[in-house]
Amino acid sequence: MKKFMEEFKAFALKGNVMDMAIGVIIGGAFAAITGSLVGDVITPLLACLFNSPNTDALNITLREATAESEAVVLGLGTFVGTIVNFLVIALVLFSVIKAINKAKELAEKNKKKEEEKPAEPSAEEKLLTEIRDLLKERK
Repeated sequence: MKKFMEEFKAFALKGNVMDMAIGVIIGGAFAAITGSLVGDVITPLLACLFNSPNTDALNITLREATAESEAVVLGLGTFVGTIVNFLVIALVLFSVIKAINKAKELAEKNKKKEEEKPAEPSAEEKLLTEIRDLLKERK
């Protein structure tokens, strides 16, 4: 049992697992933000556009409720809200990934520039060069 716990501890504290846990937590917070954006900002604007109290009321009733059965309703407003939520999340993720890729490209370019620079001559080489130049001037 002790070996099992040690293996589990090594697994749980690996960098990848911790990064994934942080990503899940941030993803949950991000979902709340996008949910609020869609539910509190975009949905009321769409409802106003369709002259409806809210997008949930934008439904198509296929069959009215009767004593024997419930109504059959297409929840178009809810569906549109879900699509808008997805598009907002996709747009933000696209922007974040694009920014990360751009930062990686810039870092690689900077690294290549540093590698391409010729190495500074050492102090000994500088001194020997000065001595050589002085000897050339004497001749």
